[in-house]
Amino acid sequence: MKKMRKLLRLMLSVCLCLCQVCTVQAAGTAPEIQTPHAVVMEVSTGAVLYEKGADDWIHPASVTKVMTMLLIFEALEEGKIALTDEVTTSAHAKSMGGSQVFLEEGEKQTVETMMKCIIIASGNDAAVAMSEYIAGTEQAFVDRMNEKAKSLGMKNTNFVDCCGLTDSTNHYTSARDVALMSRELLYHFPEVVEYSDIWMEDITHVTAKGSSLFTLTNTNKLLRTFEGCDGLKTGSTSLAKYCLSATARRNGIRLIGVVMTSPDSKTRFADAGTLLGYGFSLCSLYQDDEMGTPEPVQVRGGVDDLAEVKYQSDFSYLSTTGEDFSFITKSEEWPEEINAPLEAGEQVGTLVYSLNGKEIGQVPIVTVNEVAKAGYADYLGRVVDAWFL
Repeated sequence: MKKMRKLLRLMLSVCLCLCQVCTVQAAGTAPEIQTPHAVVMEVSTGAVLYEKGADDWIHPASVTKVMTMLLIFEALEEGKIALTDEVTTSAHAKSMGGSQVFLEEGEKQTVETMMKCIIIASGNDAAVAMSEYIAGTEQAFVDRMNEKAKSLGMKNTNFVDCCGLTDSTNHYTSARDVALMSRELLYHFPEVVEYSDIWMEDITHVTAKGSSLFTLTNTNKLLRTFEGCDGLKTGSTSLAKYCLSATARRNGIRLIGVVMTSPDSKTRFADAGTLLGYGFSLCSLYQDDEMGTPEPVQVRGGVDDLAEVKYQSDFSYLSTTGEDFSFITKSEEWPEEINAPLEAGEQVGTLVYSLNGKEIGQVPIVTVNEVAKAGYADYLGRVVDAWFL
């Protein structure tokens, strides 16, 4: 009988523990992680879903290369470089230690191959070679990195090199700033994941010694262990410890999970996976796929009576509270009068989204073309047209 009572008490205790766990999970309590600095961010909105020590100054190691890649993609977009351009490795680039792809001085590789070396294998030599190709010198490129960081609102960042190899305490960032530059890269250049998702790929070294194959192996083990993970960048040094800016996409939602100064590599990947899973459990994303085109609007005093208009952008709304999107409503708001002249792209109205009576966002309604102000000759022409009609 006593054994039966003990068994019942044990079963009750287990049940109570399970109930407590379920209650915590249902309430959305953030999981405990060992990593001291972390951020989870949703890419389309930039909403931060989790943070821990997010603004502390820490060394980024090779996660630095997220900014390097951002500037490379911007140079490609601006037409300053092309994927097929050949980049020559300098003596300075060859001299890089740490993670490298063993480029030889004078060796030529295409921009695209260099990008793969940077993103997949975290090649310091390739990063420096690309920095010199774009800006002339690594220092000039680093200056651009710091300018870009400032423009993105990265308040706790300063770069000394383009690859994160330095052990200088003046080379620092924060988990939040890593999330900001990762979001900028993923938001404007989503094609980066076509490279960061590659697990292994061969490149060919062609030097005075002949040709040889070299296998690039991805340093991001989360690609194999977390559903939807397709990037982004790892890093580790004795000063930085173990770092990762990870990204994953599920059900149309893309998240960034940043973990910095993890105590070991296993913890780095485990904590990043835990935080990404937590972020996805919170998120549901509303995207208006039926915006259509607004009707032309009446213009007073213009050479044209009507102006073609359009919605300036798409609309999305991120919820972390399980709201019912079927209750979302939208309405167009216009001023009493719209007067000429109007510039192309000028806002003349607003599309307002509401959920349960609370505004959740707006999209400007703008003109497609300019509408000049009507003059005497325009009015006279209208009178003549009316007479003959």
